[in-house]
Amino acid sequence: MLTVDIPDDDRLLDLLAHRHPASATIALESSPVPADHERVRIALRDAIDQVADRLAQRGIPAEEQRAVIRRLRETLDDDGFWEHQSRSLLLLASPERREAFRLPFPVQDQVRVGSRFAIRALLRTRDHHPCAFVLQLSKHRARLTELQADGSLVEHPLDLPDDLDLVFARADNDGQLDRDRARGADGDQNERERFCRAVQDEVVRIVPRGVPLILSISDDLATAYRAQNTHDALLETAIPAHPDSLDDRRLGDEARAILEDRRRAATEQWKERFGELRSQGLATSRLEEVAAAAAAAAIAELRFDHAADLPGTLDEFGRVVEDGEDAALIEDVIARVLESGGEVRAVRREDLTDGAPLAAVLRFTVPTPR
Repeated sequence: MLTVDIPDDDRLLDLLAHRHPASATIALESSPVPADHERVRIALRDAIDQVADRLAQRGIPAEEQRAVIRRLRETLDDDGFWEHQSRSLLLLASPERREAFRLPFPVQDQVRVGSRFAIRALLRTRDHHPCAFVLQLSKHRARLTELQADGSLVEHPLDLPDDLDLVFARADNDGQLDRDRARGADGDQNERERFCRAVQDEVVRIVPRGVPLILSISDDLATAYRAQNTHDALLETAIPAHPDSLDDRRLGDEARAILEDRRRAATEQWKERFGELRSQGLATSRLEEVAAAAAAAAIAELRFDHAADLPGTLDEFGRVVEDGEDAALIEDVIARVLESGGEVRAVRREDLTDGAPLAAVLRFTVPTPR
């Protein structure tokens, strides 16, 4: 699986609260392929040179300039960091600190120097999971494939018992010498259960909890596998094709269609609930009302467009006010929500409502400040 660094709430709040005039942010495309790492390091060296130029242009004291560049260059020599890369990297540095994150999705290359870190991309990691795993299972095949966020497929070998391929084998004497074969009304039920149990034990070992698992399974094994399954995110919907008939292209297409239908259904369910709560005064997508609720610790759940960028800041009374070049209103709202124990989710604009960049479910109603 792709390497990903996900900050907990305390670390994220610390980054959101950080302020120093010599705060540098570098976001770059990376790659999990080791052969690409030298190219990424070269791009990072160029980005660090850009940071040095911008620090000088801002009139940052020379000692602080050197400290920031020294911390950034520490990443170039961090062999442990480079051993496992992902799709992108985010590097944050000021004279007193350095933070490096590997992100499992593409980001737009960025070099920024200001009084705060630009961590919008980092907020997305909290809601990111590998797309899914797909299990192709028939009497002749047991194959586990990871569908990654960029659409690529990665096969994960299953370490199955050496004699498992004999479970369904029939001897030439019409099965009289079959290994422990069940007879009678249940047919080969015992063999199916043993086979599925061995496969699902490997699946649980490999697939992380909470990551969707999609089945492409023959009809004769479907009931037995679901009865043996212990993975917490096995989807009810299966790929409607025999597993032996799927090439990788169709496998990926079918899995993505199932995931998109699942996402769309969950979004529609959330929108319906949001509408009901809004009619009770307990949900809003109006910016002024969201800001006031955040300041009053009234937001139970905040969803925001991960690509949106709203100028301004949030004052102590929950009013949106204009500020300088480093103003980041969404980050200010997120910080208030996390501080009060609320849930924060980064989503696409189309997964929100009314075309607004923010939507909040409230614990209680809050008057909008005038």
